[in-house]
Amino acid sequence: MALDQVDVDTLDEKEGNEMSFLDHLEALRWHILRSVLAILFFAIIIFIAKDFVFRNIIFGPRYKDFLTYRILCSISDSMCIDPPQFIIATREVGEAFMMHMMVSFWMGFVLAIPILLWEVWKFIKPGLYPKEQKAASGFVIISTLLFIAGVLFGYYVVAPLAITFLAGYTIEGVAAQPTLSSYVDSMVMFTLPIGLVFELPVIVYFLAKIGLLTADFMKKYRKHAVVVLLIIAAVVTPSPDIASQLLVFIPLYALYEASIFVAKKVQRELEAEEALAEQELIENEKRMKLNQ
Repeated sequence: MALDQVDVDTLDEKEGNEMSFLDHLEALRWHILRSVLAILFFAIIIFIAKDFVFRNIIFGPRYKDFLTYRILCSISDSMCIDPPQFIIATREVGEAFMMHMMVSFWMGFVLAIPILLWEVWKFIKPGLYPKEQKAASGFVIISTLLFIAGVLFGYYVVAPLAITFLAGYTIEGVAAQPTLSSYVDSMVMFTLPIGLVFELPVIVYFLAKIGLLTADFMKKYRKHAVVVLLIIAAVVTPSPDIASQLLVFIPLYALYEASIFVAKKVQRELEAEEALAEQELIENEKRMKLNQ
């Protein structure tokens, strides 16, 4: 039977049983295909809603009525941010179209994240033991929430602070006129990587599960982690304002502490499993002696 004639339902039934190498390849092909279709579906929607997406989402941090600015101004006049006014230009023929395509793809990717993670889970699930499947059952929901939280944090906190500083930074005799591609690249840089950073507790969970990382190790190097996180906060918020850097650092440090808690929890689970296995081994040895 040709690979392209394999029934998807048959593959789903086999997932609970042992699958051949070709079955795994065919299952992977369908998981990838469904993931690509999900991204394309959302990308097409974003592409069609061009004017709304660019005015309200991509160019949102440029305007005074952006949510972050309104919240900061409502807290205190000293925290009120007045975003710099600048013109975004295109330098090349077709740049606007290419950026439209790029924005559609990346936003389609973000919106499709729950489906992508679900496909990843469906692919790796057959290779896990029942206990492992139960322990990782919340993988899709937790990973999705963390990624979306990271993207939103980057969009509403990091992006407006960084754009306000960078776009407002001037040199005598030089007019600020960023290109559309540089602006879009900056928005991607301020959001997607933050979404990935927010996946730290999930990554720590799996590393702790296979014994590559422990809570004690993370506690031992906590001070080093603080320095690294401060550097990251300084890089993603180039503003010299300490308050802005702390605004980024605090959630990142909270993620690190949450990861320590996750690693400790996994370690306790592994110790409990080892103790149970040792107890079962002792009981089996006793039964063998009684039978003799």
